[in-house]
Amino acid sequence: MHENLGARSATLPIRFVGDLLLRLGDERRTRALACMQRAGIAPALLQQDTARVTVEQFAHVYRLLAVELDDETPGYFSRPLRGGTLKFLCLGMLDAANLRVAMHRFCWFFRLVIDDMHFVMSQEGALTRIALVEHVALGPARELILETMLMLVQGVASWMVDRRIAFARLDLAYPPPPYAAEYMHIYPAPAHFNAPVTAFHLDSALLDAPIRQDKAALSAFLRNAPTDWIYVTGGKRLMTHRVRELLEAQLADAPTVEDVARALHISPRTLARHLAQEGTGFQAVKDALRRDIAIARISRTDQPIATIGASLGFDDPATFNRAFKQWTGSPPGAYRKRRAAGADNPRPR
Repeated sequence: MHENLGARSATLPIRFVGDLLLRLGDERRTRALACMQRAGIAPALLQQDTARVTVEQFAHVYRLLAVELDDETPGYFSRPLRGGTLKFLCLGMLDAANLRVAMHRFCWFFRLVIDDMHFVMSQEGALTRIALVEHVALGPARELILETMLMLVQGVASWMVDRRIAFARLDLAYPPPPYAAEYMHIYPAPAHFNAPVTAFHLDSALLDAPIRQDKAALSAFLRNAPTDWIYVTGGKRLMTHRVRELLEAQLADAPTVEDVARALHISPRTLARHLAQEGTGFQAVKDALRRDIAIARISRTDQPIATIGASLGFDDPATFNRAFKQWTGSPPGAYRKRRAAGADNPRPR
């Protein structure tokens, strides 16, 4: 499927990794930290609230922990989801007549294998609602569990029909987290916090879409999990996404707000108004993109840091170092050090 926001240039707050480890408790922390290092993440970054990791690194840690613990939702629930559970679920959905039938099977499957929560699917007029009903207190990092399960729903549903599924509304049964502004990239829907139940709503007509995947494509989907669940924006394309894409394609040319507005066939003032309505601005979008690309290149390559900075429009290495520390709380060298010699990928099941 086409990525609207390149997952390879996207990053997440370090808190996603920290909460993942928090679920495992002290007795499994050593194994979890080893998985972090294999994914190229320095454990010291857990102490930096503003630190970030690439989507690939978070997915890598998740996969390593799933294999290490034989639990495809590592430490989330009172009963582990043993290796192969997600494959078995998808196999049971592939021969469904359409997405509606497939999602009914999805909901019933989790009712059978998880005691702590389940999905409830219901129709409300022109919209279909899928709620995450909690049966027990989910404990530390509850938000991560709910976020991950929402990502799973949208990832599996989008893959099944080979298109990005757009939600009409997202309800979240917790207060806005510090990174709430990033939800526009993670979930293709307006987010409403402090709701009674976590749920998403989508146009019921989307559920008539036929299943377009088969067993041959399943291995690749599972091998990439959970990468394909994250940053899967779709449906209505926000101006933030369009600006980011244009900047990423022309970053070497140092495009200005006037350049981007011209490419979008609107005035700079109109562009600024659209971005303000989405809670951001041109410079914020540009800085977030440069931050994400810098983290990805420093983490994945041996390019000199000064060269990376220059490619992002920083002629002076000291200026780049200051900007990077302002973005992440750490100097670029801290991210270069976290590249691990054993950063391997676990064998897919």
